[in-house]
Amino acid sequence: MTIVVSICAIILAAAIVIGLIRVLTARDQGSRAVVSDLIYFSSIAIVTMLGIAVSSSIVIDVVFLASMVGILATIALARILTRGHR
Repeated sequence: MTIVVSICAIILAAAIVIGLIRVLTARDQGSRAVVSDLIYFSSIAIVTMLGIAVSSSIVIDVVFLASMVGILATIALARILTRGHR
């Protein structure tokens, strides 16, 4: 099980690195917002893998809360970028 968790964490770390490169090369605000969401949720997934590896239910609870905050931040940023229009 730890090998699978390690492989998943490595893949997610690679996604974060690629996302950081993409943030630097993005031309518009929308692309940066989408990639920053990718980076945020990939880092939450790495923390989830850590929680699975150590069998900690507290870490999983923190991940749930961080996911809720991330979704709310995504919605708020979308409203800011569209200037309130739907």
